[in-house]
Amino acid sequence: MSQTSELDKLNSIDDVLSQQRAEYEDCTPCRLLGMPPALAPQPIPPNLTLPLQSAGSAAFTGLGIYTYHSGRQQLIAREKEILRSGTKYGLAARRMSLLGLSAMLVGAGVYRLVN
Repeated sequence: MSQTSELDKLNSIDDVLSQQRAEYEDCTPCRLLGMPPALAPQPIPPNLTLPLQSAGSAAFTGLGIYTYHSGRQQLIAREKEILRSGTKYGLAARRMSLLGLSAMLVGAGVYRLVN
């Protein structure tokens, strides 16, 4: 059998899509993952959205605060070593990067709470 005759026997894309829509009840994630609609992720009930947002917000905010606190302790502990090393990234650059990372994490927590 030649390759062209095999290609001629393939179904058109419209036929395949209509067959999938019927099989998966037009659930795009179900079609992509090949799962039946009964196993598809369900929307979060409205009474659970605020607790989940609060938990996510607390996680990001707590991580930002912890990062800042532990990072400052480590910088203070290694301050003399960093100054002796003569690297072009001194303490000021390290403090700013630590502050920036912590601020982004706390900002993500606030964003998570609001949106």
